[in-house]
Amino acid sequence: MTDERPQLTVVIPAFNEEETIVRVVERVRAIPFTLQIIVVDDCSSDRTAELVRGLDDVEFRRHDVNQGKGAALRTAFALARGRIVVVQDADLEYDPADIPGLIAPILEGHADVVYGSRLIGGRPQRVHLFWHKVGNKALSLVTNVLYNTTLSDMETGYKAFTLEVLRAVEPLRESDFRIEPELTAKICRGGFRLYEVPIAYYGRSYAEGKKITWRDGFPALYALVKYRFRD
Repeated sequence: MTDERPQLTVVIPAFNEEETIVRVVERVRAIPFTLQIIVVDDCSSDRTAELVRGLDDVEFRRHDVNQGKGAALRTAFALARGRIVVVQDADLEYDPADIPGLIAPILEGHADVVYGSRLIGGRPQRVHLFWHKVGNKALSLVTNVLYNTTLSDMETGYKAFTLEVLRAVEPLRESDFRIEPELTAKICRGGFRLYEVPIAYYGRSYAEGKKITWRDGFPALYALVKYRFRD
């Protein structure tokens, strides 16, 4: 009996991304793998849900109440079947063309988890938001001290892991942007082989729709400390 699992599951949490969601899905479809694409709309007030419902070959779920990125990811992760799972934001700050390079260390047998780093160079980066970059570096430094690792970009939205790793770090508890440090903490504590690769980053300004702010850094810091000592 053949294994009919897709090679790759791409999970796309979305909130008010009507301007980009269709293009994101189209670019994901262009990746040369057998795919499971899951979009979770976190109670958008624009046409995001309507647009996704019109797309073929997309598994779609919608939250009736806005709960946050972490809640959307938990909903998507529960449906994942692919050998490798990739988180893809819906805003095109991250280019789906980078996904083959992102998952290459897993396919080559070197890694269980790969983070796409915006901070190690080698790919196009938008020049803006100095304090946002400082905050990302500070959170990565705290991660490295607490978990004895060498991550350059803990907060990256591009994370790839085998389905086995995903199931091993569940249950995931955080419903907002604290899902990023929670995932990292559980991956580091689990002793999985974690690699980084450079990715392009086409960052948005807040006027263009960027949602995470400097204020989210404080809950992320708390989560890093909390999950160092609890599951």
